[in-house]
Amino acid sequence: MSGSSSNCWSSSSTKNRLLLTNGKTRWLQQGTREVEQVLGHVQEAGLARSVEVAAMSAEWGTNEDATLRELVAHAPVGPWTEIMTAHLKALGELAAQIKELRDANDYLLRSAARSSQETLADIRVNTNTYDARGTADAQTPPARLFDQSF
Repeated sequence: MSGSSSNCWSSSSTKNRLLLTNGKTRWLQQGTREVEQVLGHVQEAGLARSVEVAAMSAEWGTNEDATLRELVAHAPVGPWTEIMTAHLKALGELAAQIKELRDANDYLLRSAARSSQETLADIRVNTNTYDARGTADAQTPPARLFDQSF
């Protein structure tokens, strides 16, 4: 993942987490769109990586779809081994950070969904419009307080 994609991913994920934490769910759609854009960049980078690995596979004696770990094992003596090892370590750290963010966002989304369901369950009114005599059953529901921060 390129540096700009990594920064974009981190920024978008952090923004989404802050939106969820602060109850600003109306902006969540834009944050989600930004995450989708970053995922598009990641897919493009993955395709470019596949092309490069296929091009050097014969020279380094690897498969055309070699993983970064396999590239480290087959790298020629010199700086490539150190460079590839550093990239493998950095990608592992980024993957761990992404997993943590995903888990935190999942928790926050589930909490927001549960809160929304509880709120909706509390405001349901009787849907009966007529009573047994055929007259309108217009009951005035009690007053409700809503959190205006949503």
